[in-house]
Amino acid sequence: MLIRVINPNTTAAMTEKIGVAAREVALPQTRIVATHPRSGPVSIESHFDEAVAAVGVIEEVRDGERAGTDAYVLACFGDPGLLAAREITRAPVIGIAEAAFHMATLVATRFSVVTTLGRTAIIAEHLLQSYGFSGHCRRVRAAEIPVLELESDPDAAYHRIVEEGRRAKAEDGIGAIVLGCGGMADLRHRIAEAVGLPVVEGVTAAVKLAEGLVQLGLATSKHGDLAHPRPKAFTGMFQHLGA
Repeated sequence: MLIRVINPNTTAAMTEKIGVAAREVALPQTRIVATHPRSGPVSIESHFDEAVAAVGVIEEVRDGERAGTDAYVLACFGDPGLLAAREITRAPVIGIAEAAFHMATLVATRFSVVTTLGRTAIIAEHLLQSYGFSGHCRRVRAAEIPVLELESDPDAAYHRIVEEGRRAKAEDGIGAIVLGCGGMADLRHRIAEAVGLPVVEGVTAAVKLAEGLVQLGLATSKHGDLAHPRPKAFTGMFQHLGA
């Protein structure tokens, strides 16, 4: 089984960390390829960043199709370009936010999300509503950590996430915590031990869901809105994406 784990930002160190986390939970027969776009934002912290990153996600999926990829994981908590990616492949495409929300509901009746910045907390709230998980999530909390600080000052970032997680445990009436950034992929065990709650991290959750879908023989539906896009010409810098 070949799973392509796509970090939608262009920071190589984060891609490597995400790949390590994915391989730690993958089945022995699963091969993980961790990649990121050649062009795009170094971190994703806004709607603008997500819009630009989505083009890179599409190009990564197109590359994966040529390599015979069995499933894809989009390793950014905003799930940028998720539905567009599903349109251009029959392979399962799993966003880490959607995966983490699903997994959290299997181990607790209520959870809170601990993410990076206040503005990305709002984006996570939009996703919770869109995916139908708003009733399960008590609160989305921001540790106010710029995404790249997870790479440049990981110890300080870890302590701030733990502090917010402990507040969530004390104040939110929850049974689990969801980590709201792909850059936190290496922290789930440490945070769970420090906070004393199940901690769901999206990259690892998405890898296990992707493996399950492939083993079950379930592919992305090509009936309805996830059918392949209608062939058409693209112009300018996007000409290579056209039919």
